[in-house]
Amino acid sequence: MKVAVPTRDGCVDDHFGHCDHFSVFTIEDNAVVAREKLESPEGCGCKSNIASVLKEQGVSVMLAGNMGQGAVDVLGANDVQVIRGCSGDIEELVQNWIAGKVKDEAIVCDHHDCGSLHQL
Repeated sequence: MKVAVPTRDGCVDDHFGHCDHFSVFTIEDNAVVAREKLESPEGCGCKSNIASVLKEQGVSVMLAGNMGQGAVDVLGANDVQVIRGCSGDIEELVQNWIAGKVKDEAIVCDHHDCGSLHQL
């Protein structure tokens, strides 16, 4: 299984569409076995081709902070489940997700200057 996290400076970027890059974690037997860096395309996430690229890379889960409904819909159409409301260190986040401690907070950003985010 592969899990992607919009990343900036080792932390969850609080806006999916403007992240520095995506960290893609490969998980086997409830452990991280690999981590890759996937460059973020220019432009807003839902208007780029990132959903299809993530699908091609085998990503099935996106752990994200804020995300507009358009991005959620596009990712879902590409078989990528979105978990919103994530924040903090990406390594810790992925470990908490593996342990079942991270749930979707259904935080939907409906404008591009959104700052609403829950801490885990």
